[in-house]
Amino acid sequence: MITGGSSGIGLATARLFLREGARVILAARSQETIAQALKLLESEGHGTGIAIGFRCDVANLRELDRLVEYAQQQFGKLDIFFANAGVNELASFGSVSEEAFDRQFDINVKGLFFSVQKALSIISDGGSIILTGSIASTRVLPGHNVYAATKAALRAFARNWAVDLKGRKIRVNLLSPGPVRTPILEKMGLTGAELAEIDGGIGNLVPLGRWGMPEDLANAALFLACDDSSFVTGTELQVDGGSGQT
Repeated sequence: MITGGSSGIGLATARLFLREGARVILAARSQETIAQALKLLESEGHGTGIAIGFRCDVANLRELDRLVEYAQQQFGKLDIFFANAGVNELASFGSVSEEAFDRQFDINVKGLFFSVQKALSIISDGGSIILTGSIASTRVLPGHNVYAATKAALRAFARNWAVDLKGRKIRVNLLSPGPVRTPILEKMGLTGAELAEIDGGIGNLVPLGRWGMPEDLANAALFLACDDSSFVTGTELQVDGGSGQT
């Protein structure tokens, strides 16, 4: 199951998992974007994999209950849970509103925490939980005050849950992107001119000299989901082109 699965990193990961033969639930807030994502995946073809969708706002605990109930009805158990849903609202420290603060913590922290907690009853022993973090939690980026704090919380979750769930051999890891070309850039309110300015300076921000693509993160998510990472838990995997080191 992938929350935030209808676009960007979530959709790219769903596409890759399907090619590996997985059965995938795409959960997202918008029924329209879910339908668009499922139509796209169907048009591309995905081997023996199966994709279905479910509309869910992760900040709403009742909707999370319905999501987990639906997943259980469809699959019985989950082997992989990619908690990927999140929002980022850029604002300087002095201009952050209470509403924007609450919205980011409700989705990025509370929503993620309770989506994983509620799914625990149907996650298989030996399963894999992947959380989407960000290099913003360790690198200061303009306007990322609240977002950075929400992602820092997820690093603590990954460490603690890896220990809490050791008896069930469930692995928990944090996948932290650097600058990635996804639809969230437009949702952050960046103008075309601002994006062009970032494009022009991407070489200074990212040692590898390019934007990350959703597929780069999907490949890393596949690693954390499968047995190739069977001795990896409680860690943070930075997929950022080296931008966390500059």
